[in-house]
Amino acid sequence: MKILVVNCGSSSLKFQLIDMDNEEVLAKGKCDRIGASEGEIGSPFIEYKGNGAKIKEELPLPEHVAAFRAVVRYLTDEKVGAVKDLSEVSAIGHRVVNAGPFFKESTLVTPDVLERFKTKSIPYAPLHNPAALQGINACFETMEGIPQVLVFDTTFHQTMPEKAYMYGVPYDWYEKYGIRRYGAHGMSHQFVTEEAARLLGKDVNEVNMISCHLGNGSSITAVKNGKCVDTSMGFTPLEGLVMGTRSGDLDPAILEFVMERENMDIHEMLNTLNKKSGLLALSGKTGDIRDLRMLRDEGDERAAMALDVLAYRVRKYVGAYLAVLGHVDCITFEGGIGEHNPDVVKACIEGLEEFGIKYDDSHMGDEMYEGVVSTEDSKVKMFVIATNEEIIIAKEALRLVK
Repeated sequence: MKILVVNCGSSSLKFQLIDMDNEEVLAKGKCDRIGASEGEIGSPFIEYKGNGAKIKEELPLPEHVAAFRAVVRYLTDEKVGAVKDLSEVSAIGHRVVNAGPFFKESTLVTPDVLERFKTKSIPYAPLHNPAALQGINACFETMEGIPQVLVFDTTFHQTMPEKAYMYGVPYDWYEKYGIRRYGAHGMSHQFVTEEAARLLGKDVNEVNMISCHLGNGSSITAVKNGKCVDTSMGFTPLEGLVMGTRSGDLDPAILEFVMERENMDIHEMLNTLNKKSGLLALSGKTGDIRDLRMLRDEGDERAAMALDVLAYRVRKYVGAYLAVLGHVDCITFEGGIGEHNPDVVKACIEGLEEFGIKYDDSHMGDEMYEGVVSTEDSKVKMFVIATNEEIIIAKEALRLVK
């Protein structure tokens, strides 16, 4: 059975077609700059890889329906396509960041589900959920008759106990609005947990671990007996670590203090915290880890400080989750930063040697690495694992349409 995995952003569409008989990726790509005008800087385009071809084409993409039509055209193309026609696609799996308290598990898209998602879930991820909704509607228009499945990033975190997900705010906020910790990157943490169990040679339900998903958006999850018991992101993906452009943890009283003095409204403040803070704000130049490392090596003190703050926050959460879990089988690193920056990973666990956590320095020259990165005498194994959220989405879609 073939599953099309879709991840829609406000101006982008990423896709993979996966043959679930052998979990082979038959085709993948993205449509980007959806809604931009042709001919201007940053024209819309599609990138497609499949059947030995690698193609990039600029074309009009005024909205997501046009983007999906372009995807269908390439998937079914006689020369580079992965299928003869869409009847070979058994289901479409959509990544959904957060549906709030209204959906706890993956679900088939029905008229009732779509209405609930549209009317109730959008505010719980206002930057992401409208794009997912556009993708769902575009699939109805361009791929009629193919079952669609919503797969939620928050599902893996549903096993958190009350003491981990409740906030110290009026309880009726929780009862009326679902104000609680939801977490994010759940599909990544789930995949890495399963892969870590395989590498350890243990049943996944016997694994205690700390999963560090480090990228432009970052989160750390404590896993006990294969289940999430705590995670660093909260009601939204703004809480937790310092990220590329997101502030992470901060005193909420800062908002009023600055808003009064800068004459900002709450929308301007949230935009600043989400898009103009984090590593970008600390360095004053960039939130991209590659550029920060280069600037640091050239002597830029603020870039070095930004990287120090990132590593310190990671180390602080790792230490907290060591206390939460007691016994830890392994610590994993995944995501764009975790998979490609051994010096950053090492900095994140420096100082934890007293806990028996030791990094293998032989990886320091590697630009891309995977597998064991701890020393032989480290009491806690450390792995770098290339995450694969798409396969989790595909498995969930397959489970629901079988």
